[in-house]
Amino acid sequence: MDQTLTISNTTVADHRDLATTLGVDAPDGGEVTWELLAGQIEPRTESRFASRGEAIRTDLAGQLDHDLLERERENVAAEIGRLPTVRDAGVPDGETGPYTAAAAPGWRLYNHLLEVGFFESLDENLPRFTADHIETTTRELVLADPLSSALDDVGFEESEKTSLLIDVANNDERLARWVPSNQIPDGVEFDTANVPPLHQRAMGGALLWIQGLDRHLWQNEVMITDEILDDAVRYVKAMLGGLFVSATAACDLAGDGQLTDEQLTAALTAGSAVQIVSQEELLHSVFYITDEMRAPSELR
Repeated sequence: MDQTLTISNTTVADHRDLATTLGVDAPDGGEVTWELLAGQIEPRTESRFASRGEAIRTDLAGQLDHDLLERERENVAAEIGRLPTVRDAGVPDGETGPYTAAAAPGWRLYNHLLEVGFFESLDENLPRFTADHIETTTRELVLADPLSSALDDVGFEESEKTSLLIDVANNDERLARWVPSNQIPDGVEFDTANVPPLHQRAMGGALLWIQGLDRHLWQNEVMITDEILDDAVRYVKAMLGGLFVSATAACDLAGDGQLTDEQLTAALTAGSAVQIVSQEELLHSVFYITDEMRAPSELR
């Protein structure tokens, strides 16, 4: 396999929907890019976004370990860069392998964020996913040069960056099903006290799915096709990309100070949104292997 690796698996309709969400015209060919959007979208004053970002900064001031966050953020970037080699190797040869290693720096980030109450702060200060919130998030994300440059630096091509935008902008109904723990309505059939904060579920869920790939692919090797392996790496790269965005926002909170309060809110929202959408796609494309998807049986 070529050493290039793409997570872009989008259609012309996806690109047009993204342009429509942001109120811009798609080019004649239909392909929309992050760079093109950044040149067409006018900045807005988003006081609600700014106030939410400011509240999170105040809430977590002095709580985050910048050195740990930056070190593990760089380790996540290294795992993203290693994914072409993981794909070339094919099916893992045991229960603990390259995908477990890919999740390891994410777990170290997760554990630190859990310890300092990061996820609880996001649940308290960020709204639930709505169409308006997602549209504003996408707009702010497009205009966040530090985030765009950071994704460039870790090997995301323009088409891949745009694919991350599409994951956020085009999935408002799917994302709306993920409700902050403090907004789950009364009367549900489970104990809401045992439900973790939304952004904890997003990051922890993504890491569990990534870690579980070694065992899943190894145990089901006879059914695994090249297409399934391609999808596995595609969605792992997307989840790690979303995690990288979340880590970049956490580093900013810990002292980097490159993002505006509006961009901070957008980065925290988008990082979780990408991890949510990508883990659901991984589930359906890689873990649920139907007869139509599986490799032909040698016994037939």
